[in-house]
Amino acid sequence: MSSDVKHARFEGRIVIVGFGSIGQGVLPLLLRHIDVAPSQISILTADAGGREVAESHGVGFAVTPLRRGNYLSVLDPLLAEGDFLINLSVDVSSIALIEFCRAKGALYLDTCIEPWIGQYTDASQPPSQRSNYALREKAMALKAKHEGGPTAILTHGANPGLVSHFVKQALLDIAADTKTAVAKPQTREDWARLSARLGVKVIHIAERDTQVSPTPKRIGEFVNTWSVDGFVSEGCQPAELGWGTHERHFPDDGHRHASGPACAIYLTRPGASTRVRSWTPNEGPYHGFLITHGEAISLADYFTVQQNGEAQYRPTVHYAYHPCDDAVLSVHEFAGKNWQLQKLKRLMMDEISAGMDELGVLLMGHARGAYWYGSQLSIGEARALAPHNNATSLQVTVAVLAGVVWAIENPGRWIVEPEEMDFERILEICRPYLGKMAGAYSDWTPLLDRGLLFEEELDEADPWQFRNFRVV
Repeated sequence: MSSDVKHARFEGRIVIVGFGSIGQGVLPLLLRHIDVAPSQISILTADAGGREVAESHGVGFAVTPLRRGNYLSVLDPLLAEGDFLINLSVDVSSIALIEFCRAKGALYLDTCIEPWIGQYTDASQPPSQRSNYALREKAMALKAKHEGGPTAILTHGANPGLVSHFVKQALLDIAADTKTAVAKPQTREDWARLSARLGVKVIHIAERDTQVSPTPKRIGEFVNTWSVDGFVSEGCQPAELGWGTHERHFPDDGHRHASGPACAIYLTRPGASTRVRSWTPNEGPYHGFLITHGEAISLADYFTVQQNGEAQYRPTVHYAYHPCDDAVLSVHEFAGKNWQLQKLKRLMMDEISAGMDELGVLLMGHARGAYWYGSQLSIGEARALAPHNNATSLQVTVAVLAGVVWAIENPGRWIVEPEEMDFERILEICRPYLGKMAGAYSDWTPLLDRGLLFEEELDEADPWQFRNFRVV
């Protein structure tokens, strides 16, 4: 069982918006590790799911969906200066809530940058405007609009969020193992130059979820180990990836953005229809979905080396997600119905009988080839560590906890991305809940064993280019 140490004291009110699997999983962690009374916490959610969990902890619970027309009147009496809004919802604008919190003097955290309902799938908007790149640009514009404000942490779940701290630890591991003498980086420029010096060309967020249930997926049902709505919404967005300076091949349906730092591109197809090759220590090689995530953009931007206004170095960064097998079947059926969502939804939690979530970062192109660093958390370990969680949700909820603690400790930082936070402090809080923390080297490349069935023209001298994807 994890320690009950109190990481922070908080005297204000905490409002949690959204109470799906992540909200239900994070609540006991907040009460365990932050010196706060249940009476200081209230929950606003769109449906009655999770009411029993909230009531079992003595926390106020209200079914009040937030919309453009009501969010100000609903939140105004609930939040004041020094309070905290934790946004774990879907279809509620992050930008609107951050602006509200700044006006109130309240702290803020979310796990992804959300728009108002319907904007992810609004076909009247060009794909560029339905991207996470565009959402991030709006957040960065808001950051630049004001000189400061209460801390508002963007995208701090497992991924995006925790994985950005994994990348920094992985870079230090590679530097030590290749005997690259380096002082611990202190600035963004230091980190970017370390990545360039080590020769990192590609960073995958490489995740394989092997959790299983004795109840098989039914026809017409979407099954997942975390939010079905969250997975579906990001899977329907255009596939996105941070675009490295080493890349020589540009995807046929790839597009650049017309504004901003030009650190990422998008494909004119849903991420849930695009697969990429990747690798984790337990699974070995696998096909993962190229689902858009904020860290693909923020990491690529953060690790860019600029000279005279031009990007001299930037790694390619993207998510390579193999969800649980029933979720893969669900996506297959979903895509086959031309992205018309199944009528039935099921979140696997108490029914899970075995498996783990292997979530980490795979850094490739350096002197040791490929290095994976991350969490290997089994369902048994997750259940022993915290209630109302499975292996997938616990990796997210402990990162939310760590972000809340960091914001309390650093209350005046205004809008902050994960890469700008103290990675050692975050990992210190998270490690007790992440199962086995593993680092593993491999000689795997995306070209390994290619061309066995059909002859292909491959660039064996540079296997790290983004040429290894396919539409499904």
